Parts: sequence; C-alpha cells; structure tokens
Amino acid sequence: MLSQAQTKDYSEDVSSIDHIIHALYASISGEKGVPRDWDRFAYLFAENARLVPTRKTEEGLVFQQWTPAGYAEMATEWFNNSGFFEAEIARELDEFGPIAHVFSTYTSRRTEEGEIFARGINSIQLFHDGARWWIMSVYWSAESEGQPIPAAYLPD
Repeated sequence: MLSQAQTKDYSEDVSSIDHIIHALYASISGEKGVPRDWDRFAYLFAENARLVPTRKTEEGLVFQQWTPAGYAEMATEWFNNSGFFEAEIARELDEFGPIAHVFSTYTSRRTEEGEIFARGINSIQLFHDGARWWIMSVYWSAESEGQPIPAAYLPD
C-alpha cells in the first residue's frame, strides 16, 4: 500500500504545524474512486505513530488503533466507494519545546461542497526533531447527540 520509494517531495508539508495539519486533511480527502496519496500520508508520521478513533457501541466507549499503513489499507476500499472530504474548522494549539498538541475540530462531507455528515475533534500530537514536524498520533472522537462539540472548540 505505501511504497518504499517516495517519488514526490513532501518536505513543505512538514515544515510547519499549519502545513502538516493541512497535508493530513488533504491526503485523506477526495472524490469517490480517486486514489489517495498514501505516500504523502505516510511521510507525515513518525515511526510507530498511531491513528486512534473512538466510538460508542452497545458495550460502551471503545477505540481502535492503526498504523498509518494499516489505516491506508483499511480506508482504501471505503474511499474507492465513497467520496470523503475532511476539513479543519477550528484549532486550539499548545506548544512546549519540540512538542505540540493540536485540538483540530473538523467537518466531514461526501463531496467538497456537500452537506456536512459528521463533525468531531482530532487530538493531534506532534514532534519537531529540529528539521521537521512529525505526527506522533491522531486520536479522535466524532460529535454525537450526547456529545456535542464544546463552543470553545468551534469557530468564533
């Protein structure tokens, strides 16, 4: 799924927090059947990084974990059958030295200008090694009837 030989230059994507967050959303967004740039996606993440969605089930709150390669493998078929556009609508950022934490509020749509079908918050942990930013983890929860997004994490 993720090729060993990267052919494009993604260095701009990891040059700032703004760029890496934009690249994260851009790399998973696209029309139905349009292949995602999984090399670009993989380039954003540190070794052993994790993507961790949470959701409510009949048994209670649960989570899953994927590596970036595992996420790409899981999502490819779904993206082939469904358009998906995720966009950041608000951000809370905390930084200390080489680490940063971003609470990134997002919307999800089936087409770029389509109706919003989901919202939530991505908790994104980042590390700067002196040369570039790396995503360490993306941990998220979708908004639901019993769990609305707090006003502090919505656009003003």
